[in-house]
Amino acid sequence: MTTLYVDADACPVKAEAEKVATRHKVPMKVVSNGGLRLSQNPLVETVIVPDGPDVADMWIAERAGPGDVVITGDIPLAAKCVEAGARVLKHNGEALTAANIGNVLATRDLMTDLRAADPFRQGGGKGFTKADRSRFLDALERELRAAKS
Repeated sequence: MTTLYVDADACPVKAEAEKVATRHKVPMKVVSNGGLRLSQNPLVETVIVPDGPDVADMWIAERAGPGDVVITGDIPLAAKCVEAGARVLKHNGEALTAANIGNVLATRDLMTDLRAADPFRQGGGKGFTKADRSRFLDALERELRAAKS
């Protein structure tokens, strides 16, 4: 059975994911270390994990597999989930697959090194837009349909 896993810390598309999961009648697990408003939706389970580095990521990585969809902006978590056979989407709708996860992981590592070498090269990148939200909704619709078939 398909399950939708959401790495909920700093996830800007939880409400959109819940709407799509509900339309498809897919159980959704919203995983974080706290601070989330609980959903009244019976398909949505809020999973609170202990505080600690990457605890929510490990919880998701241990459970996600073939037929599941994972929403995360965490590239190392995405790599583990792709390796386990899950479908993975970033918050902006970009699909992370076996074909592209290596390059995405390498770019992330390179940018981490560049920021460490130059303390003035900080910044969070571009903001989350309506177009990102729309791309995410379209991509999640496609991924859930594909995962369920």
